[in-house]
Amino acid sequence: MEHHEGILCRLSIRDHSYVDSLLTDHAANLSASQLDAKTHALVQVAALVASDAAPPSYLEAIDWARSYDASDDEIVGVLIASLPAVGVTRVVAAAPKLGLALGYDVSDALETWGAG
Repeated sequence: MEHHEGILCRLSIRDHSYVDSLLTDHAANLSASQLDAKTHALVQVAALVASDAAPPSYLEAIDWARSYDASDDEIVGVLIASLPAVGVTRVVAAAPKLGLALGYDVSDALETWGAG
């Protein structure tokens, strides 16, 4: 059985010990994903966009992405890359949340922009 096939089987049957280790151990999750650390962090941001996560959820994901040298432009690029898969509604809802996590108040900027 190939590595990816074993993972698919373990996830499909909800192998509790495997899933729990992936949920609680960041290093184990990163290793099992076989993604480089920056890509892994950006995928987590994309998952937050797709799930319409609450604003505070973005803070840790942004910290991880930045710790792996993802630029703010790359982090915002996740919105663009996610657009065809998750749709306009999710991306529009995520933009101000992501902005706040990056330290940019989109709502405030829009008020200034609209006044100019």
